[in-house]
Amino acid sequence: MDLDLRKLRYFVAVADQLHFGRAADELHIAQPVLSRQIRALEQDLGTSLFTRDRHGVELTDAGRQLLADAGPLLASIHAVRRRVSAAAAAGGKRRLMVGFRAGVAVTPAARAFEERHPDVVVDVQRIEGDDQAAMLLDGRIDVGYVRLPIDEAGLRVTPLYTEPRVAVLPAGHRFAGKEQVTEADLAGEPLVWHGDPSTQPTKRPLPNAGYSVRGVDETLEHVAAGRGISFLARSASVFYSHPDVVYVPIPNLAPDQVCLAVAASHTSPVVEDFVTAAQSTAEVTAECGNYEMWQLGGDVVSRHA
Repeated sequence: MDLDLRKLRYFVAVADQLHFGRAADELHIAQPVLSRQIRALEQDLGTSLFTRDRHGVELTDAGRQLLADAGPLLASIHAVRRRVSAAAAAGGKRRLMVGFRAGVAVTPAARAFEERHPDVVVDVQRIEGDDQAAMLLDGRIDVGYVRLPIDEAGLRVTPLYTEPRVAVLPAGHRFAGKEQVTEADLAGEPLVWHGDPSTQPTKRPLPNAGYSVRGVDETLEHVAAGRGISFLARSASVFYSHPDVVYVPIPNLAPDQVCLAVAASHTSPVVEDFVTAAQSTAEVTAECGNYEMWQLGGDVVSRHA
């Protein structure tokens, strides 16, 4: 059975709204037409996707499963269209878009890849934690250097290397001059974090400072303003500096995991060759961030670990 993508989009709209009228308005179609399409999809799949009664509309177990699978599937179709359009716009010149998180050096893998594919242009784009999976699934990037955690649904994720984390402290913090700190030292400190508290690397959950941040730059600004502390991968301390922020090693904190991720539906010899290049240069890439950097008395001190 071929799954009708139009019906699938209609299903997702109803599942998001849990209301046929609102979903029909969103899709700019008549409600009876939408209802017929959903019934046809249920017949195609041989199961009910919604329960409908006087209390409203709810997803069945089968509906919840389809909704979980539909997102990556529709995103992959969008990605195909995006790649085809990009190829047409490039006039036949092949292009590979590589996403990377802050502190990750793409150059070693790009150089190794371009030795085998001099006809392919490698473009790079920095990505943030909250959009790294979405950008892979919808085709904005072909391959991504990502940091865990990431929603792996619809992705192939290959571990590359780990790197230690550092505590990010205001320059006037009482521990700013220490060679290293422990989780216990920072107990009770408000934490400036980028998302779900469950993703915090510390085993001692810290109180949320009330600021949700996107990216290293915002993290540094909030910490510099004295709104809390944070944690970053050590490579970020090499690539990013701030006059009012100090980086202090915190050896007993869980390390940061850097992986390479590709949409599972994106099968391409060119992409696979870049994955191979990234794996072969992972040690060199890790070395790019293999430094300790901190601030003492206003002076930035850097040394190889």
